[in-house]
Amino acid sequence: MPHARLVRRLLTAGSSLALAAAALVVGHAPANAAPSKGGADCSSLVGLKIPVKRIGLPTSGAEVTATASVPASGTGPAALPAYCRADIAIHPVDSAAPDIRMGLALPEGWNGRTMMFGGGGYNGTVPSLTQNVPFGPVDQRTPLGRGYATYASDSGHQADPGRHPIPSLDGWFGRSDEALRNFSGDALKKVHDTAAYVIRKAFGRAPATAYFAGGSTGGREALAVAQRWPRDFDGVISAYPAWNAATLDLFFGRITHEFAKPGAFPSPAQQAFVAQRVLAACDGDDGLEDGVISDEAGCDFEPETLLCGEGEDPGATCLSREQVDAVVAADSSWRLPYRVASGEWGYPGFPLLSGARMSTPILGFGTTAPADPMPVTAGYGMQFWNQWVKHFVARDPQISPFAIDPANPGEWQRRISELTALQDVNDADLRPFARSGGRLILVHGAADELVSHRSTIDYYQRVERTMGKRATERFSRFYLVPGANHANFAPVAYSASYDSLTTMENWAEDGVAPDQNQVVADGNAGAGRTRPLCEWPAYPAYVGGPAAEASSFRCER
Repeated sequence: MPHARLVRRLLTAGSSLALAAAALVVGHAPANAAPSKGGADCSSLVGLKIPVKRIGLPTSGAEVTATASVPASGTGPAALPAYCRADIAIHPVDSAAPDIRMGLALPEGWNGRTMMFGGGGYNGTVPSLTQNVPFGPVDQRTPLGRGYATYASDSGHQADPGRHPIPSLDGWFGRSDEALRNFSGDALKKVHDTAAYVIRKAFGRAPATAYFAGGSTGGREALAVAQRWPRDFDGVISAYPAWNAATLDLFFGRITHEFAKPGAFPSPAQQAFVAQRVLAACDGDDGLEDGVISDEAGCDFEPETLLCGEGEDPGATCLSREQVDAVVAADSSWRLPYRVASGEWGYPGFPLLSGARMSTPILGFGTTAPADPMPVTAGYGMQFWNQWVKHFVARDPQISPFAIDPANPGEWQRRISELTALQDVNDADLRPFARSGGRLILVHGAADELVSHRSTIDYYQRVERTMGKRATERFSRFYLVPGANHANFAPVAYSASYDSLTTMENWAEDGVAPDQNQVVADGNAGAGRTRPLCEWPAYPAYVGGPAAEASSFRCER
């Protein structure tokens, strides 16, 4: 579609001629123009066909299957305008593959902006269209509440609670080539193009500005759109991205094998004990004991201190040698002993010995050891590996998760390599995205127990090496939030609450880059504290003053 970036270039000329030219080129006012009066004619959209030629990757076309008029609701940050919800099915080329199902919210008073949300885990459900961006501010309206048209999809398959009680852990679709390609990234283009077509039909004009926001799998999807379709989005917010998805799956396999060894799995009480000991050792390193390890990279915890003493049995206050070895393996960098098609080298480990908690419900390391069959109470990553082995690699639902050794996969090595080429979204050359005016905000919690922030550091360093640090800084920012875990999943030491969307709007639309005074609040109930949001590799160090105020901290390296 004609791009809002061209409008901004014309407007910087500062003349009425530029404004007229912008209207002719784009066919609508820029995003800061008056919002649309009224809303979409919801009932007229039912049955709307989206032609195959309007979708940039192969499909059998798409159609609006249902609509619903939703009244305005809520007040304050929870306020939502009246909107039309359109449910859409994008049909596959392979008749045996599932549809891509998506939802689109068309608000009254549309502000000309769009927001595409990413998914999570193995996807399989249509995310909420009323949600906030990942790590979004608890005291500000969501994109739909601000007047955005919002949309999201299940990425091309439908989870079934009969197969797994947690929808994002249902990987059955991996046995379909087209569904697998859709999940790995193709659905993103198909959904974007379909949404753009319906929005134009509904409002009589194309979006002025387009954004994407997602975390975890959605963070990978955010980087995928910047890499593969650099002109589709003006701004991308990528939070805790699982960008090297297949390589992460292999690391999940490594920890599954390690924690399944006899006597290696730490009990929930022992998992909590590890976190407590690490916190006690490193909390004050930033100048303040506040329950948050701010200098994660500087935390030098000695895991041998977790071992039981002579004659002491493993329990709530100490770990066995097997348990310590398993924790160290999960925390440590692991290098693949063979080459894979994506070029990835391995995985840098989770920061379990510098702030992350194994005991996080659902997303952590679970309450029971991994086994075959895999318990639903095992760790999320271990269950993820189980699904990947069965449906992506072997395509045999009966195979054991222990039948494939990620370090020595034997006959499965070629298939694993093929999957890395499909799933690892690791192109560090973002120059096409930057040249087209795109802006990128990366944010990750430094206490993430499911997708390591160290991996995001690795990717960002590659971007800097490819593009140069100055060029990288002109279009992107990368922030780490100490104490924040994966997706703010409670309980969490610091529940990140940052208004990345307003920051992105100012940057992408007005050319106002984020300054050095970004602030992230703690969204935990009653926390009432803020910290500087520091660009990596800096962290917030306490320098004196009220401990709850960001002004009492300074970003240091």
